[in-house]
Amino acid sequence: MPFTLVAYAIAGVAWWVSGDAGRFAEVLVVATPCPLLIGAPVAFMAGMSSAAHSGIVIKHAGTLERLARAKTIALDKTGTLTHGTPRVVAVNPVAMSADDLLVLVGSAEQYSAHVLAGALRAAVAERGLPLRDVIDAHDVATHGVQAMIGGKTVFVGKPKYVEEIATNVPPLDLQPGEAAIYIAIDGQFAGSVTLRDEIRPDAAATLSALRKLGVRHVMMLTGDIRPVAEHVGRELGIDDVRAECLPEDKVNAIREASPRPVVMVGDGVNDAPVLAVSDVGIAMGAKGSTSAAESADIVILIDDISRVARAISIGQRTVTIALQSIWLGIAFSLALMVWAAFGQLPAIIGAALQEVVDLISILGALRAVHAGRAQLTGIAAGR
Repeated sequence: MPFTLVAYAIAGVAWWVSGDAGRFAEVLVVATPCPLLIGAPVAFMAGMSSAAHSGIVIKHAGTLERLARAKTIALDKTGTLTHGTPRVVAVNPVAMSADDLLVLVGSAEQYSAHVLAGALRAAVAERGLPLRDVIDAHDVATHGVQAMIGGKTVFVGKPKYVEEIATNVPPLDLQPGEAAIYIAIDGQFAGSVTLRDEIRPDAAATLSALRKLGVRHVMMLTGDIRPVAEHVGRELGIDDVRAECLPEDKVNAIREASPRPVVMVGDGVNDAPVLAVSDVGIAMGAKGSTSAAESADIVILIDDISRVARAISIGQRTVTIALQSIWLGIAFSLALMVWAAFGQLPAIIGAALQEVVDLISILGALRAVHAGRAQLTGIAAGR
């Protein structure tokens, strides 16, 4: 609307001063609103294309604008800041052999999609142990699994979950970065399995890049126990660490987080609700859950945490290019309107130049195809 009013004002003044109604028409011929109408959409489509070439699928163009303004980023731990492929480092049985305990755990977890379940099954397979038949195995949401094995009820899960069921649960001395799965049989503590999930080598560099891109608040939201979460936080320089979070805790943390917009990065089934309520949800989809990918605004198809920084860089550069293309086109259009107002631009030539203005806006917007690459290169070089 303001552009239209400006065009009519210039055309009206030209007609009034010159007394020539043709001036009015000549001005309006070159008064093209196309830079406003096509500059941004073309830039955003080009930015989405650039992201796709980097293995980053952005579902909606509007996501780029929110991504460009991101001020807070929250990250899950397992599978996001860590590799998400934990390995068993110790089996601590009570009143049975280590192999027997591992077989019980692997059997109970054999139908679970949780990343820790995969690690436990892999440990059983590495030892060449057979899994046992299971009756009524089911997940206990956010806590663990319960199964009937050999007529006995087996509980496998987080320490707090098993401590509520079993008696005589001893404290476990864990090394920094280690996590424990507890096991109970018919209400009696049966032992534990210790696992370790290494921090991604590029996680620290990614967080540094995010801060240089304007992110002011970094937080970690994880369901893991506090000592493990705080160890990862210390290693990566994250001060705001929220441990032992249930899905609703993560949702509340995102709703209360500031400054906004808030970006959430996760990969698990439990991350789906928080990805849906965040301003921008990013799913690490290479090895993540389908539900997380469906709930997110962006899916990263490559198992590479640095793509999060690249996505934000692409968003910022795309928005900058879109605004540049719009203002460049408007500036050319205004110049042509003033030229026509002085009677120096015949209508037929103005019509041809109007198409040139549109072409300039489109070509300028297409620069977003290469959005984000130079910016991240400069950040990596410390500029």
